[in-house]
Amino acid sequence: MAEADSDDVLATQESPAPPDEAGAADFWDVLRLTTQARIGLGRAGDALPSRRVLELRAAHADARDAVHEPLDVDSFATAVAEVGLGPATVVRSRAGSRSEYLRRPDLGRLPEAESLATIPGGEHQVGFVLADGLSPRALTDHGVALLAALVAELRPTLSLAPPVIAVQARVALADHLAAAMGVETVLVLIGERPGLSVADSLGVYLTYRPGPGRTDADRNCISNIHPPDGLGYEQAARVAAALVAGARRLGRSGVTLKDSSAAAALTAQDQRVVG
Repeated sequence: MAEADSDDVLATQESPAPPDEAGAADFWDVLRLTTQARIGLGRAGDALPSRRVLELRAAHADARDAVHEPLDVDSFATAVAEVGLGPATVVRSRAGSRSEYLRRPDLGRLPEAESLATIPGGEHQVGFVLADGLSPRALTDHGVALLAALVAELRPTLSLAPPVIAVQARVALADHLAAAMGVETVLVLIGERPGLSVADSLGVYLTYRPGPGRTDADRNCISNIHPPDGLGYEQAARVAAALVAGARRLGRSGVTLKDSSAAAALTAQDQRVVG
């Protein structure tokens, strides 16, 4: 009996203790609160657990749906009109279908010939183009609220043109539209390429003195707008307003223009503390 007890003690000393699976799960659960990345997925033998594989496939399907789901133009235009900039003009690119849009990015950058004639011209300082891009869902979910935040931020000091809704659109399409709108600066609200963590992220592209021939180096981008997990509407609007003001002072946008909104906020906070 004593010999058996001795063997049991020896076996216990030589065998590693089983991992604390509950503790490991708690560790990763805390870290997951800080990121949308897939971390600490676990293992089932030499593969991922079935639940994690199914989550990945569901996210991939969600991203594909976000790309292919068409924009409900009529409903969206009605919601945009309620922001108070007037009725929106709807234009289309030369991509005749979603499939062609995905295969031919160049056609998404050019307007239909008759589209430009439908845009009301004028002399405005800022214009808005709301584009479906690679995620019409993002425009549907966040476009109107973001537009309202931008209008609230910009309208007190700048003249704003009636909005334009662009279907099957790439960012550069707005260069042609802005020239027809007669605006000094154009802000493009466009659905960003969906990923496996976010399928409804919206971006804002700013171009000062827009026109055909502008390149990506002439633009500034504010991305990852999708509250509550991404950038919020009001914060994005403040950054956009700072960029618009900076572009007007500098006389250009793009790589030479930097966002100064955070520095301005810190300066204001310091003044309040000193005061």
